[in-house]
Amino acid sequence: MDSSMIGGVPVVSRYVRYARHAVSTDEAVELRRVDDLAHQLSAHLDQRSAQIDRVHVHGAKSMDVQTIVAELLCGTLGFGQEVVLTPQDGFVTRARPDFYYSLGAERGILAEVERGGTVNNNHDLKDLWKAHIAVDAQHLFLIVPIANWQANGNAREKPFIRVAQRLGAFFGDDRREVDVLSVHVFGYGRSIPPL
Repeated sequence: MDSSMIGGVPVVSRYVRYARHAVSTDEAVELRRVDDLAHQLSAHLDQRSAQIDRVHVHGAKSMDVQTIVAELLCGTLGFGQEVVLTPQDGFVTRARPDFYYSLGAERGILAEVERGGTVNNNHDLKDLWKAHIAVDAQHLFLIVPIANWQANGNAREKPFIRVAQRLGAFFGDDRREVDVLSVHVFGYGRSIPPL
């Protein structure tokens, strides 16, 4: 596992969770349910790490990792894939996350698998925005690489740490919090170059 810093705190995990600081009793119950799903996904990514490492190489597509993630999300947990979300009034959008899980009427989890454009193209912030404006989603599972690799085998960037820092900025203070109850960032792939 990696040992890195997020907000001055050492992280020895491939999973980081943020939640709004003030939640209702119903939201606390929902958070426990979402946390259980998140822990199952984290365990699945750990169990499939060798398979993920084989497909997470320079030039690969995010679909290769998405297929491995779908085994659990769609197969065991009951997420739908490529579900078109309810349009938000005033926005021209037909958001279609990689995965969606319904927690009940107008309650749900968006799950997105990212790769090369995670930080460079701000896909992490776009995914947070998608969850923020979606009328039927309050939680975001964001599955991102620990590192992306160059053709020569060196790390091009390390999205997991950057994403965890960036999305963490939207929690912990009333002024900064968005209309997302929780964000769960999962890291996948190697932290050191392949041999």
